[in-house]
Amino acid sequence: MQRRVLAAFAAAAALATAVPGGLQAQGRPWGENYFPNLSVVTHEGKTVRFYDDLIKGKMVIVSFIYTSCPDICPLSTARMAQVEEKLGNRVGRDIFIVSMTVDPENDTPDRLKEYAKAFGSGPGWSFVTGKPEDVRAINYKLGERSKNLSDHRNEIVLGNDKTGEWARDSIFGDIDRLILAILAMDPKWREEVRVVPHNPASNTGYQLGTQPGQAMFKKICAPCHTIGVGDRVGPDLRGVTQRRDRDWLAKFISDPAKMRARRDPVALELAARYPAVHMPRLGVSELDAGDLIAYLDEQTARLSDAQTPSAPAHDHKHHQHHHH
Repeated sequence: MQRRVLAAFAAAAALATAVPGGLQAQGRPWGENYFPNLSVVTHEGKTVRFYDDLIKGKMVIVSFIYTSCPDICPLSTARMAQVEEKLGNRVGRDIFIVSMTVDPENDTPDRLKEYAKAFGSGPGWSFVTGKPEDVRAINYKLGERSKNLSDHRNEIVLGNDKTGEWARDSIFGDIDRLILAILAMDPKWREEVRVVPHNPASNTGYQLGTQPGQAMFKKICAPCHTIGVGDRVGPDLRGVTQRRDRDWLAKFISDPAKMRARRDPVALELAARYPAVHMPRLGVSELDAGDLIAYLDEQTARLSDAQTPSAPAHDHKHHQHHHH
């Protein structure tokens, strides 16, 4: 499992060189003669035509997911939610996101609706299912041809139907670079904006700080969790190192699915509280989990220190007395 997650991040670097139009078949753009115009159903329960309603004349970002995925899908969808946030009101106006299920037998519109809600998706983002043979035919044309659910593609597909430009990219690389690749699908944007050459030092996907666990937290935890800002896809982690036993935390971070399988009461309670998306297995070793716990400790302490001056006077005195 760890190899799979690490491979996804490694592949991001290779895909960063994807050329716009790289998926044009023999110079002929993908279009109405390429995509099956089959009926599919969105997470809102609407029956639409795949090409006419979701692709035709649009700039689109297509991803492949399934709601019961135990590892990489929740992370890729959470990172897509970060992309949606950065694109702002362009999503649903200039750019549309389509998340295709690779498990149409089990991913009903209702299940997809619950999943979409967990990630806070907006009106320009459609989660799509339908008849298994139809969904498979569409996914096949998009390059998703895996026989097993666990082997499905982690890449996303970027396309502009008007220009016929299509390319593969990765949701696991630097998000700011990905935003530029998405905006560059628009010829008008390319003409108006002088793109500054990418500086590897600004790579937000791989920024390293001096704090242990910081880079790992930003890459694999922050898409679903905040520290002191509130629940995102999963619970806010401020103070979690005080609420939970260290050993339990390390085990849960390393393999939450195993904890649920063992009927651990806290793991089951969390699964019940966040039913749409369970904490995935991300291949974090217990040693790395220790670094993440240290980072959460440090961030919680920093937030507490920052808020001390605004505390009531008697609390502040008690705080001072405690330290001196």
